[in-house]
Formats: sequence, structure tokens, C-alpha cells
Amino acid sequence: MLLSMTGFSRESQTFSWGTLSVEMSTINHRYQDISIRLPRELSYCEPSLNNRLRQSIRRGKIRLSVEVTWSSDLRAVSLDGQILENYYHQIKGLQEKLGNQEAIRLESLLNLPGVTDSASGRESLEEDIEKSLDSMVAKAVDSLQKMRQTEGKDLELDIKTNLESFSSLTGQILQQWEKARDSAVEETRERIKKIFEDNGPAVEESRIAQEIALIADKWDISEELARAQSHIEKFQTVLNSPSSEGRKMDFLIQEMNREVNTVASKVTNAEIRWLAVEAKTALERIREQVQNVE
Repeated sequence: MLLSMTGFSRESQTFSWGTLSVEMSTINHRYQDISIRLPRELSYCEPSLNNRLRQSIRRGKIRLSVEVTWSSDLRAVSLDGQILENYYHQIKGLQEKLGNQEAIRLESLLNLPGVTDSASGRESLEEDIEKSLDSMVAKAVDSLQKMRQTEGKDLELDIKTNLESFSSLTGQILQQWEKARDSAVEETRERIKKIFEDNGPAVEESRIAQEIALIADKWDISEELARAQSHIEKFQTVLNSPSSEGRKMDFLIQEMNREVNTVASKVTNAEIRWLAVEAKTALERIREQVQNVE
């Protein structure tokens, strides 16, 4: 089952001590990149939330934002005058150095870290708050995963369609190559035979066959096509596996692309080269979809 790396969810719930709002989003990224934005008074919850996200979502940019509105009895604010005074003198000194005469606004100072403390009465609730927040984040993850699963189904359909197209094109390349090979061998035989005849006595057929084999080996693409087919089968297995394996798919696409490039470089037949271009186009469409698979 494929999972898209793109998702979004939002949860909000009111408790006796206040209201929590949680917002999650994920976008595609090569690795796992977690960012958590918490109110300062909930910073102690970050390690457990980070661990939950790390275990729930294996790949992508993961953004979690939490907001809290405290109940009226927990909003009492205490002011640290010493910290406020320190901030004031530091800002005042900086203004004098820069020649800035702008008035220092009190409301700006009150928003600086450590100036106010509204944690009074919350310490006893920390465990309850952390459990509630963890439960809400778990719900947000579930909602986000459902969205990622839905989009993953659409990705899977597109990938399967283009994989079938790629498989069909490699089959056509093989058929065209087998047709072209026989006529090419005969043309090469006559060309080599004429070269020998023009430059000396007649040569044995075995010598001509040996020369043809050496030349034919340089434009033989059967091994490349066999490997491409093997990669297709492995890709189908990964695609149908219970887990989402975007990295494995990406690797197999690179391998298939390598085989098609080799085929295109070996052959001179115009039709086969065109089929190779079409095959690469189908692979590129698959690659674009896989970039968003976890």
C-alpha cells in the first residue's frame, strides 16, 4: 500500500484547563525531517511528540504546530522586574550605539522570554496536559495518514499505468530488435565477405561467422532487456507490498533507466531508438510520482 508524502490534518479539543489546537502537515522530502512548534510553556512535551512522529511517519518533511488557550484561572501572570529592567538597559545601550532614538515600548518588552510567567498552578497539571496533547497528536496523525492513503491510491494507479506502458515498450523493442537482428546479420555477412574478397582470396565461412559474432556482440541488447524485465518484476513486487517503499522504487527506476540508455546507445535502428525514447518518457512519469511516495 502506497502512502503519499503529502498530507494535512487539524484537531482541536477543550479541557478543564484550556483548549488545545493541533495542526499537522507533511510534504515530500528525501529523508525524515521533523519540525515541532510549541508554546514555551509546553516545551517539555517536545521529546515525546518527536518520538511519536518519528515512529509514525518514516519519510518527508513533517510539521507539527500546537496552540493552547488557558482557562481563566490559569491565566494569572507574574512579572519579573529584574529581567524586564535588564532587557530595557540592553536595548537602550544598543540604541545609543546605533543612534536610534525610537521609544522603547513596554508591550514589546513584556513579550520577551522570561519577563512574564503564567505557569502558576500549571505544574500540577503537566502530566495530564502532556497525555492530552499526545492523544490529540495521535488523532491528528491518524487523520493525516488517511489522507496520505487516499492520495497514495491515486499515485498507485498512475504508477501502474505507466509501468505497464514501460513494460509494453520494452517488449516492442525486443520484437523489433529480433526482426532487425536477422537482416543486420545477413547484411554484415555480405559486407565482410565482400571486404575479404576484394582484398585477397576467399575465406572460410567459419572466419566470417567469427567476425560477425564479434560485431554482433557490440549491438546485442538482449541482456539489457532481460535485466529491464527483471527490474519491472521487482518493481511490481515492491508496489504490491504491504508497506510503502518509495526509496526502493526510486532505486529500481534508476536501474531501468540505465538499461534503456544502454539500449539506445547500442542500436542504430530508428524505430528501436524511438521506442527507447518513449520508454524513458514512461519512466520519467513514474519517477515523478514516486518522488511523493513515502
